[in-house]
Amino acid sequence: MNISINKKTHSSSLSKVFRGGLRSKNPSLNMSAHYQRSWNGSGVVRGVYAGLLVLLLPVFFPNLFSPLSHASPSIFSEWNAPKPRHLPLLQGALERETYNEQKSDLWTPLADQGYKPCIVPSRASVLPKQSEGYIQVFLDGGLNQQRMGICDAVAVAKILNATLVIPYLEVNPVWQDSSSFTEIFDVDHFIDVLKDEISIVKELPKGYSWSTREYYATAIRATRIKTAPVHASANWYLENVLPVMQSYGIAAIAPFSHRLAFDNMSMDIQRLRCKVNFEALAFVPHVKALGDALVSRLRYPSRKSSAMNAEYLEEITNKNEIQRAGKFVVLHLRFDKDMAAHSACDFGGGKAEKLALAKYRQVIWQGRVLNSRFTDEELRNQGRCPLTPEEIGLLLASLGFDNSTRLYLASHKVYGGEARISTLRKLFPLMEDKKSLASSEERAKIKGKASLLAAVDYYVSMHSDIFISASPGNMHNALVGHRTFENLKTIRPNMALLGQLFLNKSMEWSEFQQAIREGHKNRQGQIRLKKEKQSIYTYPAPDCMCRD
Repeated sequence: MNISINKKTHSSSLSKVFRGGLRSKNPSLNMSAHYQRSWNGSGVVRGVYAGLLVLLLPVFFPNLFSPLSHASPSIFSEWNAPKPRHLPLLQGALERETYNEQKSDLWTPLADQGYKPCIVPSRASVLPKQSEGYIQVFLDGGLNQQRMGICDAVAVAKILNATLVIPYLEVNPVWQDSSSFTEIFDVDHFIDVLKDEISIVKELPKGYSWSTREYYATAIRATRIKTAPVHASANWYLENVLPVMQSYGIAAIAPFSHRLAFDNMSMDIQRLRCKVNFEALAFVPHVKALGDALVSRLRYPSRKSSAMNAEYLEEITNKNEIQRAGKFVVLHLRFDKDMAAHSACDFGGGKAEKLALAKYRQVIWQGRVLNSRFTDEELRNQGRCPLTPEEIGLLLASLGFDNSTRLYLASHKVYGGEARISTLRKLFPLMEDKKSLASSEERAKIKGKASLLAAVDYYVSMHSDIFISASPGNMHNALVGHRTFENLKTIRPNMALLGQLFLNKSMEWSEFQQAIREGHKNRQGQIRLKKEKQSIYTYPAPDCMCRD
């Protein structure tokens, strides 16, 4: 039945619903009594309820509509994730065959590269009888940026002959995580490992208890140094911070991230930084215990379901079972909303997605991060676009990982949610994460705490056979350096090559696969010596690694 209802009449009918009247004398609504009762009793009422539901959704579920929400995707910009953008390649990847020889090459550990960890100081370290004063640092950023800041803080304390106060971790402005140093790292282990290098206190004595974050936030203070340049030299600290400590007995540096140079430092200071990063910074016991449980369940899948009923998986001691341990890859899928917005790249969501990301970029960074002057094609050719879950899946498949590969997903919220990850899951159905491997009871201590969630992922990553990150970033850099130090296999995606290959829409799977393998032969953990201005935490050789 065709029924014509003009907008004015329809609006009038709806207004009468709210006044309690459903009947209309309008001749344009000339319907049978039966149909009118049906319309009034079901269609309009359902429409009214639906309208009320839409009006009330933002009240009861504000996160769905908030551009600043990290806990849930935006209902308008993220639930309608685009379809796969590389369908011919995806089809080839789904039909791929992997031979035993390829598998063997993939999983073979790195050969000895002629370097070994070397963090012992050149001469015996002797603590001075008297400290010059207390040094405080206030660290912002995420877990891995703070980790590097802690290493630098120890080095600065050594340079100044100061007593280090356990670093203060600022509340993360993006993830709103207020976890403290002692909630993430084993503070007693930290102090014990460094006891011969510097003096460390958990808190200030009463005479200096006024020196707090709140104290420095309310006014300009003589004991706060806020002018430390990025990559400052050792001499800068001796000239600008030491006098403050000698005058007041304390100096507080905020901000502190990236405030110590990587070059022109003594060998002992460089080795001390590596000692902090690779030995002194150990996670708290419950993070390590959960990490061990996840690693065991990845290596022994048959024990997963029964083990999840206990608090943590029991230690495996049977030699035969140890020999049957499976291998797994950790994929750091760095594709959150911040990454997508910051990059200014096009991810296939059309005009609506572009507008949503531009709005998010403006709200979060308030104009400090502008829309790129480059086109999407130019950004991809330069390797400046983060890989989507689909693209990192195609990379892994072309390298020879098949659908029997156990993949652990280390990431926070993925932009687009499960709809974005679905293509990656098709390629690697044995994909796991913290939620699938551990019970809610086991995850209770880290729930809602981004730094602890990242700490668990870091721990699992360090125990994996292979690590790969979808895009460069602080976690990628930290793990590349740490795994280099331990001589562990780590695949570094060739971002420029991948960007160019994905722009070629006519490329067949075999051609794509060959180009990927050629372009990643020397990107699987081979040691790269640190160059000028590069981070010692990403490139620990040669400063913190010696020739065998």
